[in-house]
Amino acid sequence: MKIGLVAGEASGDLLGAGLIRALRERLPNASFEGIAGPAMVAAGCEQWEPSESLAVMGLIEPIAHIPRLLRLRKELCRRWLASPPDVFVGIDAPDFNLGLEKKLRKSGIKTIHYVSPSIWAWRPGRIHTVREAVDRVLCILPFEKPLYDEQGVDAVFVGHPKADRLPAVSDYLVTRQQLGIDAAEVVAVLPGSRAGEVSRLGGILADAAKQLTATRPGLHFVTPVATPKLRPIIEQQINEAGVAESFTLLDGNSETAMIAADVVLLASGTAALESALLGKPTIAAYRVAPMTAAIAIAFRLVKLTHYTLPNLLTETPLVPEFIQRDAKPGPIAAAVAGMLDDPERRRSISNEFAKLRSELALDADQRAAEAVVELARQNHAAG
Repeated sequence: MKIGLVAGEASGDLLGAGLIRALRERLPNASFEGIAGPAMVAAGCEQWEPSESLAVMGLIEPIAHIPRLLRLRKELCRRWLASPPDVFVGIDAPDFNLGLEKKLRKSGIKTIHYVSPSIWAWRPGRIHTVREAVDRVLCILPFEKPLYDEQGVDAVFVGHPKADRLPAVSDYLVTRQQLGIDAAEVVAVLPGSRAGEVSRLGGILADAAKQLTATRPGLHFVTPVATPKLRPIIEQQINEAGVAESFTLLDGNSETAMIAADVVLLASGTAALESALLGKPTIAAYRVAPMTAAIAIAFRLVKLTHYTLPNLLTETPLVPEFIQRDAKPGPIAAAVAGMLDDPERRRSISNEFAKLRSELALDADQRAAEAVVELARQNHAAG
């Protein structure tokens, strides 16, 4: 049995790797091919193109990449129509994958989209595109499946893989000792994983750190640097803010950085859910490119009152958010200080996040693999 996959970015690569390993338990002789990152390759996927080739974001920023991405999608379609897989799994990257899935499905190939597009957040009309493009959606958030049920789209809630993988219990003191951090208070600062994010937000977070150290001289910060090319940007930002001596920079290891922290300050995104699943009180900030923000506002593309994922999954929002113009050093520093000064509030937040974890930790790799195998066998039998 042959399974085609396209995974976008590092997060999709990890999802794909977990799925491949779970599929191999059920289908030892299956083959896997497509766009894959290093984790998927290690799990046994033949790489036609690296996942990072799809790592573009925003409304304006991806325009320059459109010709290349269209050529890539056309080539993938050609190869799979010439030698069809039993099932195709598009992992996230909806702007790329849905168009590919639509063409493959029209040719009779069964298609699955793993990780629902954020139709509940913006561009809700995409659900009609999903209906045309895929035979099944694998949802990682509990409120997504009912949205598809209402539209007659086959959807399976598999749980969130991060909830399965992250440790339920961790020792922050041991982790600090391993990192060589001797401080009574530690804040993890995660300014983003892309150069654009870090350039727009990193300086703001560094200035917030400067304000915090003025009143809390023993406070220490730890920042996981997502990729080597981001290190000089971050180093310049903390040097300009005069707080470099208060920072420990790690090569990756966001999980370790968050475990060591009393409070996590981050760029709103998937890291916010990771922080919540680790039980860490979290504060989120974000800024997109000005043109992207203007278009989103003008066309009312965003439908949310809260932007950070944990706030969409708990009854009461627990993560203070500082988005776009509100992302300023003073208010951010005040929010961090308020959290550090209130241990009871931190304990309450951690307890609520523990409940969230139990709702999402459902062995997503195995549930996703079962859903894929079921559809693949239908197509295999029909062929």
